Amino acid sequence: MECISVFDMLKIGVGPSSSHTLGPWRAAERWLHELKSENIFKKVDRIKVNLYGSLSLTGKGHATDIATVLGLCGENPETIPTDIIDITISAIKNNNELVLNNEKRIKFSFDNDIIFNKTFLDFHSNGIQFTAYKDDCIIHDSTFYSIGGGFVVKEERIVHKENVELKKEFPYPVNKATELLAFCNAENKLISEIVLENERSLRDDDTIDFELNRIWQTMLECMYLGCHTEGFLPGGLNVRRRAFDTHAKLIDRISYNTPEEWLFAIRKTEVKFRQILKWVSCYALSVNEVNASLGRVVTAPTNGSAGVIPAVLMYYLTIENHQADFKHIKQFLLVASEIGSIFKKGATISAAMGGCQAEIGVSSAMAAGALCELLGGTPEQVMIAAEIAMEHHLGMTCDPIGGLVQIPCIERNSMGAIKAINAAELALDTDHNNVKVPLDKVVSTMWETAKDMSNKYKETSEGGLAIGVFMSDC
Repeated sequence: MECISVFDMLKIGVGPSSSHTLGPWRAAERWLHELKSENIFKKVDRIKVNLYGSLSLTGKGHATDIATVLGLCGENPETIPTDIIDITISAIKNNNELVLNNEKRIKFSFDNDIIFNKTFLDFHSNGIQFTAYKDDCIIHDSTFYSIGGGFVVKEERIVHKENVELKKEFPYPVNKATELLAFCNAENKLISEIVLENERSLRDDDTIDFELNRIWQTMLECMYLGCHTEGFLPGGLNVRRRAFDTHAKLIDRISYNTPEEWLFAIRKTEVKFRQILKWVSCYALSVNEVNASLGRVVTAPTNGSAGVIPAVLMYYLTIENHQADFKHIKQFLLVASEIGSIFKKGATISAAMGGCQAEIGVSSAMAAGALCELLGGTPEQVMIAAEIAMEHHLGMTCDPIGGLVQIPCIERNSMGAIKAINAAELALDTDHNNVKVPLDKVVSTMWETAKDMSNKYKETSEGGLAIGVFMSDC
């Protein structure tokens, strides 16, 4: 049984896409490791990158080429200063060379050595192939697949089980919601407590807390940055940032100096229904405006849906519970990650495979379930909340205009966050004995919907709004 950690579902990286930016970046890192492990690295004097399927069709808008090159340069998406990305890429383009893994200088042409192929490879929509040369002879090639949420696999790891990396088995292995509920009932534990026990089989408590706090701080800083940055997003659509203007109206004249002080300042603002809606939307918009600008976000479970979970968590911290602390943040993230892993195992979190239901739908379900537990919901009610949130995202297409993670992606995070809050409230008033649609059923239905969906609605920019609105119109 696949053991998915909290830190597999929630990854720190650079926008705008987990499958099209972070995934190719990580694939490049893994390829460099292959070259070194096979003692080929020092021989390489030229490389080529072939992008296939969705990685090719929306690669420019998703900065797939940029992310791949940064990975080849040995940069880390968790730590690279985002303000040097443009400078680094410009230097490579101007000099027609890059420093492979920050060690070996080789010739490289953005125009000729990154090839966009519209064809789809059989295994997955997001294929990327790396080829290494010496004296114009191929000395190594390898193909990877970015399967959503920053996860990267090779086909042979799936086909040949003996090649799958062995992972320590969780004490409470879970593939389905029913299995998770069975553990909760047998052990008389909350979902967050079951997930924490699984994490403890991989790392100690101090490490778990440190990494969860690092994830939360990245989310908080991302919201803070988005709410304090005005102007227009890059890419050619001329999308004006909205979080800045909304935030300025909501925060009024309250002063603060840090993201942490900002959180406490928000607690002093007016709380009416309209203001709550505006704050939640503002939090979600802010994250995805940062994401669209190649900023640092947390995949939750993807970059395109990165705004939903922090927005709902921030809602709890600033509106629902002013005494909330790290304990509540930890609890929220543990529950959210487990719900996300159930969707990943039973369906997909890749928009290239399942449309936007796999991104915004899953993130909304994750946030709904996590909020429900914080509000006192039982494990059964947590599952109800997740099911409700996904049920009302079924069939959602992925049709980004111009291949950019901007329209309709940014607004969809706001809607997903609002739906998550509503789903949690509905679940809290629901007797699980009266539920007609269990979570596992909506997971399988989502996967069937994904398989039936036309490819033009799966992150290809070949259908929906992507062809209904032209770049020239913007």
